[in-house]
Amino acid sequence: MTSTPMVNEVGRTPLDNAVEVIRVEALHKFYQLGETRVHALRGINLAISGGEFVAIMGASGSGKSTFMNILGCLDRPSSGRYFLEGADVSDYDKKALALIRNQQIGFVFQGFNLLARTTALENAELPTLYTKMNRQEREKRASDALALVGLSERAHHFPSQMSGGQQQRVAIARALVNRPSILLADEPTGNLDSRTSVEIMEILQHLNDKGLTIVLVTHEHDIALFARRVLVFRDGTIRKDDLVLNRPKAAEVLKTLPTLED
Repeated sequence: MTSTPMVNEVGRTPLDNAVEVIRVEALHKFYQLGETRVHALRGINLAISGGEFVAIMGASGSGKSTFMNILGCLDRPSSGRYFLEGADVSDYDKKALALIRNQQIGFVFQGFNLLARTTALENAELPTLYTKMNRQEREKRASDALALVGLSERAHHFPSQMSGGQQQRVAIARALVNRPSILLADEPTGNLDSRTSVEIMEILQHLNDKGLTIVLVTHEHDIALFARRVLVFRDGTIRKDDLVLNRPKAAEVLKTLPTLED
């Protein structure tokens, strides 16, 4: 990396004319642990526009994971509003939230969560089983998604026949197969070595350049700087909201890294 990326503390999005895909207003989340009431989120206000690439950082207990669970419709806020592509989903029931998770949001996790006895193509195809697509369309979607992450030649390999980076690529393909408008990635490089981590960020940057909105949680500052915007959570609040200036291009960074031997 030839220059150090800088952040600009402006607290706004870099895509001023883009349509908001995420907006949260006065978002609070409480948990009851025995007799203790935990205030996990404390009045979060945030807007994310279509086409942004936002990284979220923060120590354990900062609220970032709780916030991601709400963005992913895996949990509901205790109070406040969450607007997803203009619809207030704060009070949606479980069935409606499940439909959103299947059709509008793609998920990538630190653990690849692939089915061991299922090929890359079949793993990528899994989310389509909950749609009305026919088999031919499902297979085409899965094949296209694998091609997008550079794994067409591994379509019929099982997870045990792939490296960690390849497995994470399959997981990304699975997240993309229903063509979501938002990709949520929770520590996607957490189980990977340095070079493979940058390879995954190259894929995410490429997807973002094609217009996909990405929200990424990471503990790694170097990984966060591949995004366009960095949020820092602390004690259930957003303490920083910075634009990344002169962000590194993962494809260029890879040229400076040694190739790791198997």
